[in-house]
Amino acid sequence: MVHVWPLALHDAEVTLRPLRRRDRGEFERLRQRNAGWLRPWDATDPEGGGVPLPFRTLRRWNESQARLGASLPLVICVDGRLAGQITAGPLQYGALRSAVLGYWIDRGRAGRGVVPRAAALVIDHLFAELGMHRVEVTVRPENAASLRVVQKLHLRSEGMRRAAIHVDGAWRDHLVFALTAEEVTTGDDGRGVLRRLHREFPSDTPRT
Repeated sequence: MVHVWPLALHDAEVTLRPLRRRDRGEFERLRQRNAGWLRPWDATDPEGGGVPLPFRTLRRWNESQARLGASLPLVICVDGRLAGQITAGPLQYGALRSAVLGYWIDRGRAGRGVVPRAAALVIDHLFAELGMHRVEVTVRPENAASLRVVQKLHLRSEGMRRAAIHVDGAWRDHLVFALTAEEVTTGDDGRGVLRRLHREFPSDTPRT
């Protein structure tokens, strides 16, 4: 199994790829437009004063972590336009072989099946190409949209972590969901989670 970067993953009109320098204007407008929508779910630094990283710093950090094989930070594009982000990280190798998945989406794209497809693409890549054994997602109990995502992907509930992550200015409880490679039937094309998703939710199947 080899970690390859840069990386692009595709499912019809949905593409996952690295953040580019020329994305700055579109990315900053996207974040600004969705500031209120994302605030209750965005992780925050308890010592950082709530100031988001500048685009240049964020992109360089993402790029350095990706080249080291420590994470997979990708933007979600729909029909070539930025629509959100999805990141698998930290990637842990050796005896753990695990990754934590996080994501956000433009409010105008929410509820249209984009995030489950993006997450399925990443999970299939983690299992089939990077040899990961376990993928974990943590969700605030109040986040109904994200709970629907993990349900569609068949992630198992593993209980509650109290005051687990600093979000929106305070330490928040998070529900833990996980999936292991043994729970997925993966074809020769490396697709397992995505294939199951399209089969079970045909309304989310990409247009042809």
